[in-house]
Amino acid sequence: MSRLEILKTYKIYIGGQFPRTESGRYYPLKDKNGKLLANVCLSSRKDFRNAVVAARGAFGGWSGRAAFNRSQILYRIAEMLESRKAQFIAELQQQGSTAKAAEEEVNQSIDRLVYYAGWCDKYIQLYSTVNPVASSHFNFSVPEPTGVVAIIAPEDSALLGLVSVVAPCISGGNTCVVLASESKPLCSVSFAEVLNSSDVTGGVVNILTGTSKELHSHFSSHMDVNAIVYCRDNKDEIKKIQQNASLNVKRAFIYHKNWNSAEVENPYMILDLQEIKTTWHPIENIGAAKSSY
Repeated sequence: MSRLEILKTYKIYIGGQFPRTESGRYYPLKDKNGKLLANVCLSSRKDFRNAVVAARGAFGGWSGRAAFNRSQILYRIAEMLESRKAQFIAELQQQGSTAKAAEEEVNQSIDRLVYYAGWCDKYIQLYSTVNPVASSHFNFSVPEPTGVVAIIAPEDSALLGLVSVVAPCISGGNTCVVLASESKPLCSVSFAEVLNSSDVTGGVVNILTGTSKELHSHFSSHMDVNAIVYCRDNKDEIKKIQQNASLNVKRAFIYHKNWNSAEVENPYMILDLQEIKTTWHPIENIGAAKSSY
């Protein structure tokens, strides 16, 4: 007896939940042969605002976690992705990758998560300093997470590009709102399912699908976003993002990287999304301290 296939519904991911876009809009995603793969949510400005609220609500708890615990959680994400390799390889192939390239991309994504998991409790030691000062003080500079980061993920790298920008962001204690690839969004939504079944608190990573043309201005102008990462090459969008970023002096990073290369495995990508906090501490009078014994 024949049966109808139950096709997967690809939704957005906000605050640990999988809502449909509030606008009710979608766009059809087709393969190179014109076969319909899915109807994908066309996220709106309201969806983005909801995601920022979720990211801000999760920031205190996530940034306040022990660095070692964040490391454990990123490693757990890698474990969950490893357990679902076959699904991601199949989705990459649906979106145009060869079987070999798809398997390599999934393996690299897993390894990249493990790489940044290893840096979670180490980058602060590397980038902290004790500064020389003329007065009787200790002066320390320590990196702290920037806050809520808006990310427009690479268009041509369905999974690896997404992982390569999300992992350094959250390993440094930030939370984020990510716009997935418009032409290759399937793995992004499935990656949200991986996050949901791991130990990542809802709201730490929020994933939207839709168009950069519609959303880049909102991503860069929202006053409760502390930094924006843009991974595409539209010159008009880059100019608008840089102009909007000045409105609340948010950091704007324009990444043009080969996401398959080793240069992307770099602790400086964590440092990009950190603020340096400097603390002064008075030095007790040593002579007075000795005389008290």
